[in-house]
Amino acid sequence: MGGKARTVLGDVEAEQLGVVYSHEHLIAVPPASQEDRDLELSDYDKSLQELVYFREAGGRTLVEASTLDYGRNVQLLAKMSEAAGINVVATTGFNKHIYFPDWVEAKSVEEIADLLIREVREGVDSTGIRAGVLKSGSWYNVIHPLEEKVTRAVASAQLETGAPVWLHTEAGTMGLEMLDILEEEGVDLSRVAVGHSDRNADPYYHLKLAERGAYVQFDGPGKVKYYPDSTRVDLIKNLLGHGYGARLLISGDMGRRSYLHAYGGGPGFRYILTKFIPRLRDEGISEESIEQIFVANPARWLAQF
Repeated sequence: MGGKARTVLGDVEAEQLGVVYSHEHLIAVPPASQEDRDLELSDYDKSLQELVYFREAGGRTLVEASTLDYGRNVQLLAKMSEAAGINVVATTGFNKHIYFPDWVEAKSVEEIADLLIREVREGVDSTGIRAGVLKSGSWYNVIHPLEEKVTRAVASAQLETGAPVWLHTEAGTMGLEMLDILEEEGVDLSRVAVGHSDRNADPYYHLKLAERGAYVQFDGPGKVKYYPDSTRVDLIKNLLGHGYGARLLISGDMGRRSYLHAYGGGPGFRYILTKFIPRLRDEGISEESIEQIFVANPARWLAQF
């Protein structure tokens, strides 16, 4: 597999990425308007410890999905990456409209796209640390006009840079509609991952996403408050059984203090590697499929530079 992934410490050959978590958070500080501060991950030492847990469990690359409207700090990510010995991929773009800064409404699509392009090509602000993923998001069962605006800006930046795209979908809704916007703008949907798709535990929906050529991203293993892992296993088997194993990404999205062992919570970064993957084996999913989901697919998605 050719190509390189863009990490906070520079570009890395796809073959060197190893086991990848395609959507996680290490440093995240939502705006003050978000009253649920369990979402704030701002303790460097604790986040670093969680990243070390990931490495010790066998992880090698982590996509840090915090955006410019969600308290992203690329300098801390670079420091953490070096300290833990883990490839960390930073994200440029936006989460969802409730977090957008005021300037999103004031700026044009072209101006927003120019910012995203700079962050991918040159670096965030004056740090020289470059983002390797573009992100946009939508709301629950609707795409807010500002979300459509930034999604079109993300499309423009993708066409210019080749960077992969990750889509936030609120409770797994509006994924197909987000793909419509990107496709209208000329984006190759094989460059796009539709996140939180297992929050909408609908096998038909997942097949429709995969038929479009997009990556279907699950990020709920261990979150029993949504669904038991038995449901996720069935959803994985659905995609594999229909021949879409090459379109599946799995991560944990452990973006809460209460999810991370280093902050006193769980299931933590170790869960997928130490519990969920062994369960997949027990449930009859082959080593070849597991390697595809956690190594080959994310490498293909990320290695676009």
